[in-house]
Amino acid sequence: MIKLCGTILKLIVFLMVVAVTFSPAWAKQVTDQLGRQVILSDDPQRVVSLAPSITEIIFALGQEHRLKGATRFSDFPPEAISIPKVGSYVQLDLERIVALKPDLCIAIKDGNPRQTVVRLESLEVPVYVVDPRNLEAVTETIIEIGDLLNATENAENLVNNMRLRINRVKSAVEKNSHRPGVFFQIGISPIVSVGTNTFIHELIVLAGGDNLTKGPIPYPRFSREQVLSLAPEVFIITSMARGEVFERVKIEWSRWTEMPAIKNRRIFLVDSNLFDRPTPRLVDGLEVLGRLIHPEL
Repeated sequence: MIKLCGTILKLIVFLMVVAVTFSPAWAKQVTDQLGRQVILSDDPQRVVSLAPSITEIIFALGQEHRLKGATRFSDFPPEAISIPKVGSYVQLDLERIVALKPDLCIAIKDGNPRQTVVRLESLEVPVYVVDPRNLEAVTETIIEIGDLLNATENAENLVNNMRLRINRVKSAVEKNSHRPGVFFQIGISPIVSVGTNTFIHELIVLAGGDNLTKGPIPYPRFSREQVLSLAPEVFIITSMARGEVFERVKIEWSRWTEMPAIKNRRIFLVDSNLFDRPTPRLVDGLEVLGRLIHPEL
């Protein structure tokens, strides 16, 4: 009986060793921002980013060595351009993603096709989905991605720095009770601005401005006459278009010399990537707006 028990004990130990040796590395279960349970590696080594904003965050965390794929417009920092591309974030190339053998894909709800996420999971590729809708949610997303990539300390340092800079802008603009009316143009033809539930609206308010196009429509359209009737004190132009398109639009608006923003030479061109990507660079955008809206501070 004793010999039999010893044999059984040895067998149990052997099976435990085999299980540890040959079991896959899916050892961590997490909940993503959509409330989905995701099982993934304790230390993902082959990460595919499914949006330019996610690529930026991974670089900001110093974890770019894990990136094996990214979407087409992942262009910041410049090193991201050389990462193999897997289509655009709204039209992902499933075959290219799978060929990279990822042990983690990080997706974004606003843009990534749901069917592609479902297909990846059916192929046993873990997909963690984020859904940052405001500046605070961006900081939470950075912390979560830092935890996924074992870069928690880097994430906390990055977020602490972001919050320090945000509070610095808020403290500065509180010194002036006047909130200049701001028209922020993101589309050229038709003229498109921003409503309340957007990053840009939040940044305008934090920077001490009054968003003249606030309201329930995220990206409202305007005629030239409607814009003129708003009489913006600060006029900011940005678009996915580049180069001389910016200058041409600025010149066209500059003809309307009765507009307060034109009369006081407060029409500006800005880099769209500082305002429409949920990344640490939103704080750069906030600081830019703070200087444009309240140059006296």
